[in-house]
Amino acid sequence: MLNKFMARDRRPSRQMLALLRALHEAAPRWSHGYDLMKSTGILSGTLYPLLMRMSDQALVEAEWQAPEQPGRPARHAYRLTATGLALARQVAEARDPLDSKALPA
Repeated sequence: MLNKFMARDRRPSRQMLALLRALHEAAPRWSHGYDLMKSTGILSGTLYPLLMRMSDQALVEAEWQAPEQPGRPARHAYRLTATGLALARQVAEARDPLDSKALPA
């Protein structure tokens, strides 16, 4: 199933893996782009195109959310779809156990 979402049978990029991890940790809650940038370290010029590609692949859903405070603009929020959750779980299970990020703190 993992290969279905990767062009030319490539592994997901480091940025996609970080984004999948962050969205999986937040699931089922919605996450705003700014919060995803802070938690992953991915810059906006990479994050938003990646979110759009993931949305096109039906891995992520997006919605406009009303502002929490009057006078603030509406914001896009993102969360994994059922397909995205399955991929995030599969990636987490396939991760190298010697990867420093895979080890408990």
